[in-house]
Amino acid sequence: MITKFDSLFAGHVDLENVGYAGTPINDRRYSNEHLVTALSKAQAMAVLMDRLGYNAFWMAEHHFQREGTECIPNVLMMALHLTHFTERLKIGCGFNITPMWHPLRLAEDYAMADILSGGRIIFGVGRGYHTREVETFGSPLLDQPANRELFEEQVDIIFKAFNEESFSHNGRHYVLPPEVPYRGYTLKELTLVPRPLRRPVECWQPIQGGTMHAMEFMAKHGIQGMVGGGSAEGGAMHKVVLGWQEAHARLGKPIELGERLCFGFHFYISNSREQGMREAAKYYEENMKMFGELRLVRAMTEEQIEIMRDPQRAPFAKLPRIEDAVNAGGFLCGSPQQIIDHLKALEEKYPALERVSVSLSVGVPKTVALEQLQRFAEEVMPAFQYNRVPEPVPAQ
Repeated sequence: MITKFDSLFAGHVDLENVGYAGTPINDRRYSNEHLVTALSKAQAMAVLMDRLGYNAFWMAEHHFQREGTECIPNVLMMALHLTHFTERLKIGCGFNITPMWHPLRLAEDYAMADILSGGRIIFGVGRGYHTREVETFGSPLLDQPANRELFEEQVDIIFKAFNEESFSHNGRHYVLPPEVPYRGYTLKELTLVPRPLRRPVECWQPIQGGTMHAMEFMAKHGIQGMVGGGSAEGGAMHKVVLGWQEAHARLGKPIELGERLCFGFHFYISNSREQGMREAAKYYEENMKMFGELRLVRAMTEEQIEIMRDPQRAPFAKLPRIEDAVNAGGFLCGSPQQIIDHLKALEEKYPALERVSVSLSVGVPKTVALEQLQRFAEEVMPAFQYNRVPEPVPAQ
């Protein structure tokens, strides 16, 4: 049963002139004064969600996004800040892009955040999808096999550091510790200081391609999976759920359908589905302009991506439309009852599903985001109230 409702915020500032007929994504450039408003926007969302009973507020790590679309470079730092303004809300790292970190620095920083927040910050890892970010930090992304190899070795190291009193690692990318003299002896092992107090560490990772290799790697480490969200096409979740169950079974860890997963949706509540689609279409289109360019909407052709850059041609071209996403089930849109019915159907199909994330598309301004989050909490979440078990306030 669905017991937890979350929302993910990638960190976009308020954008003007959005939609296919609006400003092309590569033509957007904002002042530092405007880019930093993503931080106060995140804080306003978190404070509201804490008051309304959401479970977790997730933020994404991104860098150099002068276009204003993803403007939070350090989610651990921002998460710890938000715990000072909230009481119960958990703050999720969705996600720390591991190839842009040294794995031991990431492990240390999370351990500090876990301790100082009293356990309210959720760990998350990802491989990244912006070449401007990952390659600038000196790690591969264009070379996808190399990116995955580096990521997996880093995650192996992080979990060793979390879980073992002392550890060593000898891999292709890292030899830890280096065998160097130290205080009269040769280094052979390390201890992470401090380690997280809450172990095993709750960790989440996005499931984008859904390969069996990737899901088995996650299952090996006990990493939970997020399906959907801003960069995934609707309708792909069922195949992932079945593969996820199979991956765990291969490792001797049987799970039920939907277990250890979070289903992510963009959403927009209105008085009717038709009205909602009219109001949200420009935000959906702005989201496509962002993610289509990154080749994360696999159904889009190179010709469509080229057309999408032209605000004169794009509104009339055959491009993804909000109606398609709503009909495919990837975008929750309509009256509160229509959204409740959709989620109830998910509960029936995936009985072990506990967590759902509802997020706003790139381009949704702060005032609308707050209104939408409030409506969802007040008009949708009560229909699932019987499922929910209150969580205690974490000890500080």
